[in-house]
Amino acid sequence: MRLGIDDVLSNVEKVDKYKYRIKKFGPMRVDGVFYATSKMLPHIKEDEALLQLANVATMPGILKYSIAMPDIHWGYGFPIGGVAAFDFENGVISPGGVGYDINCGVRLLVSNLKYSEIKGKLISLVNGIFQNVPCGVGSKRKDFKLSRKELKKVLKNGARWAVENGMGDGDDLNYIEDGGKIEFSNPDCVSDRAIERGLPQLGTLGSGNHFIEIGYVEKIYNEKIADVMGLFKDQLTVTVHTGSRGLGYQVCDDYVKVMRKVVKREGIDLPDMQLCCAPLTSEEGKKYLGAMASAANYAFCNREIITHWVRESFYDVLNISPKDLNLRLIYDVAHNIAKIEEHVVDVRKVKVCVHRKGATRAFGKENKILPEKYRDFGQPVLIPGDMGRYSYVLVGTEKAMEETFGSACHGAGRMLSRAKAKKRGNAYSVRKELEKKGIYLIAASKSTIVEEMPEAYKDVSDVIEAVSGAGIGKKVARLKPLGVIKG
Repeated sequence: MRLGIDDVLSNVEKVDKYKYRIKKFGPMRVDGVFYATSKMLPHIKEDEALLQLANVATMPGILKYSIAMPDIHWGYGFPIGGVAAFDFENGVISPGGVGYDINCGVRLLVSNLKYSEIKGKLISLVNGIFQNVPCGVGSKRKDFKLSRKELKKVLKNGARWAVENGMGDGDDLNYIEDGGKIEFSNPDCVSDRAIERGLPQLGTLGSGNHFIEIGYVEKIYNEKIADVMGLFKDQLTVTVHTGSRGLGYQVCDDYVKVMRKVVKREGIDLPDMQLCCAPLTSEEGKKYLGAMASAANYAFCNREIITHWVRESFYDVLNISPKDLNLRLIYDVAHNIAKIEEHVVDVRKVKVCVHRKGATRAFGKENKILPEKYRDFGQPVLIPGDMGRYSYVLVGTEKAMEETFGSACHGAGRMLSRAKAKKRGNAYSVRKELEKKGIYLIAASKSTIVEEMPEAYKDVSDVIEAVSGAGIGKKVARLKPLGVIKG
């Protein structure tokens, strides 16, 4: 039986103010659960992402329910904003549940400065970063080249490679998921084509929704947690959002082809072949995990190198010492990834593979995986909005551990496709609107500016209302953009 969107919508019921359920029917093995405000619900229902959420619920070994965050929108196989956990012994791994941009993620840096101290130099600072960090489709840095041997070390060691090679700060490693290195990576499972694509792109931002943003702390919601994090009002911040570039895309593409064959061989019945998968314990499943972790390590390293060049740009433009600037890492989180974790399911702790596609890990307090300074209140959760409004800092909660396998949303979520956004505006008008708000924008492509205009996204404040209202994230601070670099 194949599911239809009308049947899915007819099985949607409200659980509470911010939580909805798609009651299990037909081939669904579990319910679907999604989080939203009543204001967001009509748009969510228009997008067939809820059909994708129900489709995920049909997959072998899925535990508890298929989950979607309030930034849910249509994706490849799994909806973007989707979370699903599979039993490690009897479940599956799916490239579509991770996404093409493996470990597309975000990191937040804060400084000793207040934004008023750089007002006269903001444009020079944004332009300086734009010159230092290659941006745009196929971008590469001419003075930075890797051998295949060195790239494989990157795939194995992640952000640690950058630090060991003088392009990062050793203290940063304490504030990156997995210490910036996923241990089960296996570069031998990465194709030659993926290696070729990754060689020139390390240390580059890319295009699409990737960005570097200079902003400031506009509002504090929780003084105690903010103080421990080192956040204060009007503090100058930098957000870096990018992933594994062409290497990660190629890894996904390679293994989608492999998984299609596995599905036929194993007789796995799927409502959508974009959900193609392999048993976690199969040879193909293990190889994909090794390749995915390698791409994730590439992304961790990529963000660390970019951070190094951002810091250098600040030193040069502001003529400031590293000590006086103190541009330090609050946290770095992965958005598109599958993690092997232990969670409580039916009062029993079990080993699971959690797919988070356009979703962020949001572990609650007292988790030993977290840096010691954050264990009293939970993992920092970084939620960028669009380039014209706000971004948020939250922390994970015990309720997230109970309901969402320790997960929260990853951003605002698109309202318009890139094609529709292009019909709505032009680069000049978008720039002018941002200028009126005091935001300076520079980009490698005019089309990217239009595709990423604020109106293309949900208001991130609505998304945060659903997450905090549902109790799966706790608000700490709100950031406002000042300068934005896009590909």
